[in-house]
Amino acid sequence: MQILTAWRRIARVFLPFAAGSYFSYLFRTINALIASHLSSDIGVGAADLGLLTSVYFFVFAAVQIPIGILLDRFGPRRVQSVLLLLAALGAGLFAVSNGFLLLLVARAMIGLGVAASLTAGLKSIILWFPRERVALLNGYMIMLGSLGAVTATAPVEHLLAWMGWRQLFDIMALATGATAILIYVVVPERGVAPSTAAASLSSVFSDRRFWRMAPLSATCVGSSWSLQGLWASPWLTDVEGFDRSSLVRQLFIMSIMLGGGAWLFGMTVHHIKRRGIGAETVLAIVAVLLIAAELALILRAPLPSIFPWSVVAIAGTATVVSFAVIADYFPPELAGRANGTLNVLHFGWAFLAQSATGLILEQWVRNDGHRPVQAYQVAFGLNVVLQIATLVWFALPWRRSIASWISSILFFRPADTRCAVESVGLYEDSVILLPANDDVEW
Repeated sequence: MQILTAWRRIARVFLPFAAGSYFSYLFRTINALIASHLSSDIGVGAADLGLLTSVYFFVFAAVQIPIGILLDRFGPRRVQSVLLLLAALGAGLFAVSNGFLLLLVARAMIGLGVAASLTAGLKSIILWFPRERVALLNGYMIMLGSLGAVTATAPVEHLLAWMGWRQLFDIMALATGATAILIYVVVPERGVAPSTAAASLSSVFSDRRFWRMAPLSATCVGSSWSLQGLWASPWLTDVEGFDRSSLVRQLFIMSIMLGGGAWLFGMTVHHIKRRGIGAETVLAIVAVLLIAAELALILRAPLPSIFPWSVVAIAGTATVVSFAVIADYFPPELAGRANGTLNVLHFGWAFLAQSATGLILEQWVRNDGHRPVQAYQVAFGLNVVLQIATLVWFALPWRRSIASWISSILFFRPADTRCAVESVGLYEDSVILLPANDDVEW
C-alpha cells in the first residue's frame, strides 16, 4: 500500500477517529445538563440519576479488554464503525424512553457503542504515525474529542431552549450513525500484526510497573469524569447557589479547560520525553493538584470555585499522560490490550465513584430543594482519601530509592551494587531508576 502523506493521514485517519472521540465525550457529560429535565419529566431521583449516568462507565469498563483484543486483531476501522452504529441505536432508544428501566438500557447501549472511541483513536495513531509523535497526537485527539464536553454545555442549553431533550437525542443518533459510516468508508485498512491474546494479556497483568501506576491514574481520571460528568452540576446548584445561566457558564468554562488540558499534557509529555524524563512525573504532579483542588472544595476554601473545578476538569485529560506511560511499557502490537486494560480501571472507578456519590447524597434530606454541604463533603472526601492512598502506593519506589541514596551520603559510602540491582528488579516501575527512553524495548 502506498504510504499516505502526513496531511492525508490526518484527514483520512486522525480526524474521523477524533469525531468518534467527540461523541464519546458528548454522551459522557450531557447528563449533567439534562439531569433536571430527566428528574422533572420522568421523576429520576439522585440515586437513580447516579446509576443512570454511571452505567455508561460500567459498560464502558466491562468491555475494554475484549475491545482491546478486537482492536489488535481486526484494527480500529472495523471495530469503531460497528460500535458507533450501536451507539446511534442507543441514542435513538434514549430519545423515546418513558421509564427509568428503558433509559438505563439505552444508556448502557450508548456506553457500549462509544467504548472503543478513545482506544480506537489511540490505536490508529500508533499504527499510522511515527512513535515520537504519539504522545503529541494523543493530546490533540483528546483535545478535539473534549469539544464534545464543550458542546454539552452552552450550545446544548441553547438547543434545549427551542427543542426538547428527546429531539436532541434524535439528532445525536443521526450524527453518530453518520460518523460510523464515515469511518468505515474513509479510513484505509492497515495490517495488524497477529499475537496470542492470552499471552499478551498475561504480559500486561503481570507487569508490576503497570500496577504501580494504574490505581493512581484510575482514581484521579475516573473521579474527574465522575464529577464533571454529573456531580459538578448539583454541587454548584446546592452548595454555591448558582442559577441556571451561571451553572451553564461554569460548566462551559470547565469544558474549555478540559480541552486545554489535553493539549497541554500532549505538548508537555512530548517535550519531556525528548529530554529523557518519564511521563510518570507528570502523572504524580496531576494527582497532587487534583487532590489539592478537591480539598479546596471540601474545606470551602475562600477562592472562586471555578479555580478548583477547572483543575478537576483538566485532570480528566491525564489519560494523555497515562497512555504515554503505557506506550513506553509495552510494544505497539500490545497497544490495544494495554490501553484497554487501563481503561477498565479508569471507567470502572468512574462508575463506582459516580454511583456511590449518588447513594451517599441520598442519605441527606433536601432542605428547600437543596442538599446540605456536608453531604457533598462526605462523598467527595471519600474520593480524596482513596486518591491519597494510591499516590502513596505510586510513590513507594521513589521513597525507597531516595532513602537509599541519602543513606549512602550520610554514611559516606557508595551505594551497594547488589542493592541497586535488587532495586531495579523489584521496583522496575521507578522512573528514577528507569528513565523513559523512546528507543527502549520493554
